[in-house]
Order: sequence, then C-alpha cells, then structure tokens
Amino acid sequence: MAIKYWEFEDAPLKEKLKNVNVKDVAKVFFDNETEAYRFSLLLTEVKKKGQLRLKEVPESIPIATAKRYLDYAVQIGLLKHEDNAYSLTDRFSKPFRNIATYIKAWMDSQQAEDLSVQFATANMNKQMKRGGRVSAPSTPEQNLDAQQ
Repeated sequence: MAIKYWEFEDAPLKEKLKNVNVKDVAKVFFDNETEAYRFSLLLTEVKKKGQLRLKEVPESIPIATAKRYLDYAVQIGLLKHEDNAYSLTDRFSKPFRNIATYIKAWMDSQQAEDLSVQFATANMNKQMKRGGRVSAPSTPEQNLDAQQ
C-alpha cells in the first residue's frame, strides 16, 4: 500500500475532502498508473450501477483481470461479493481506525518484546549472496585461499 500519511493529516485532508475522487483512493493501493486506472474504473462502475457482475465489466478490461481487481477490493474491505455481484461496503474505515489505535498503543507501551519468540519460524540468519560482484580479498592470505 502506498499511503502517504502527510496527505491525510488534518489540514491537507480538509482540502482533499472538498473535491474527492477515485484516483486518490486507487493511488493508496497502487503505485502503478495502469493498475490504479483499472481499479478506479471498476470501482466507478460498481458505484454507478450499485452492483457489478463480471459479465457487465467494461470491454476495455479482461474479465480475469477485473475479477482479480474486484476480489482484491473485497479482500481490503471496499467491496462485498454476494449473489455473484460486487457492491460497495464500508468494512474498511473502522478496522483502519483500529489499526491506528493499535499502533499508537504499541508506540506508547514500555513492554519489552522478544522477537525471536514472536517470529519463531522466521529465518534470522544473514542471507547468502545470490550474485553480483565478487568481493576482492583484502589480505595476501585471502588471495592465496581464493586462488586455490
């Protein structure tokens, strides 16, 4: 997600609320202009028609692509999918406020945390080099080892 927090602070938000558009919504979720356009087009169609079925998707977007974008909108809480139709819903705003509240509570807490317990299955070792330049040995002994 490409949330630029300063655009949604109090003063900028008041200015943005005077002229709302779907581009700002899509740009939160997609950095790519084409992806944001497709997402915006589908959200606009859902808003115009009240609900959108896959067979009613505009011809400029393939049905498989539209399904992927619409399912993503369902996953993040902008749309709901019932009776083979997508429609607008508001499952997004309350959980987002709850996330902000949780982050603020974590920032204010003084509790010590053990990350090795919280991320027990994570790989904690340094990754092996997968390519790129070979580092040159810095000592004569390493030069001999590298040649052998």
